[in-house]
Amino acid sequence: MRILFDAQGGDNAPLSVIKGAIEARDEFGVEVALIGNEKEIRKAAEENDLNLDFEIINVQEVIENSDNPATAIRRKKDSSIVRGLGMLKENTYDCFVSCGSTGALLAGGLFIVGRIPNIKRAVLPTFIPNIKGKTLLIDSGANMDCDENLLFEFAETGKVYLESLGIENPKIGLLNVGVEEGKGNSVTKKTFSLLKDSNLNFIGNVEARDISMGICDLVICDGFVGNTILKTTEGVAGFLVKTLKKTLLETDITDEQRAMILKNFSKSLDYKDVGGVLLLGLNKILIKAHGSSDARAIKNAAKSGVFAQENNIIEKLRDTFMEEEK
Repeated sequence: MRILFDAQGGDNAPLSVIKGAIEARDEFGVEVALIGNEKEIRKAAEENDLNLDFEIINVQEVIENSDNPATAIRRKKDSSIVRGLGMLKENTYDCFVSCGSTGALLAGGLFIVGRIPNIKRAVLPTFIPNIKGKTLLIDSGANMDCDENLLFEFAETGKVYLESLGIENPKIGLLNVGVEEGKGNSVTKKTFSLLKDSNLNFIGNVEARDISMGICDLVICDGFVGNTILKTTEGVAGFLVKTLKKTLLETDITDEQRAMILKNFSKSLDYKDVGGVLLLGLNKILIKAHGSSDARAIKNAAKSGVFAQENNIIEKLRDTFMEEEK
């Protein structure tokens, strides 16, 4: 498998991307390449005694998070995102990993890479830990304004994704302000009716507090609500870790015991173990990594790409949505 890493995207680029790419190559046996400002990449590698024995693709422009995504994709042709997505489309690489602008990656994914037939929007699927394991949240930030048909599509897309992970006939919940059928706004009420009348394993409305209880495998919502849930979860997780650390310092146990407890507790809440998420609905494997990713997170983002290829997730989605057209 050939993976291209965006060395311009993220708070810790290019060093974290260089290290993560090397770790991914060594651990997963994949071919890697970097795309970004070659001078900056080589300088960072030299200062940290890293051997760049793989391809570096030089670009001169940068898409900033403050840029308008659609405008930047059209105008900044020599940016890592635009050229990287172009090479992904042309099958020069099997996977593109980037910590860059989510909006630009979504816009470029749609305009350059293209969608799977019959899928209207690409989505960001994000796993949120719960007491039983984890729950998949769709959408977690790609689509801010959705109608009932899009939300229903998210449920179908999420079902295929979870089944590729070995979760058969996943339980699906619709995020709402109450569990009763009549709750919510006009969109959630219409979505409820579509899901209720479908052959999906729909369990009804779920509240935000239910996500951490693990009552369903997949939670459906628009990207505005989903991203708010995600950021709130991250904030609460950070608060819990800091509170636990403070409590442990006041507890009469050894330093080794404190470290072990904190490590085990933090592990399930750390985004670096997930690395990145696959933009579901596109024709190719595009992985969006967290903006503050370190080398471990970059490596694990590549792992998500390897998993997507090994489990034929793109092909399974294509087969499912092409079948619906017949």
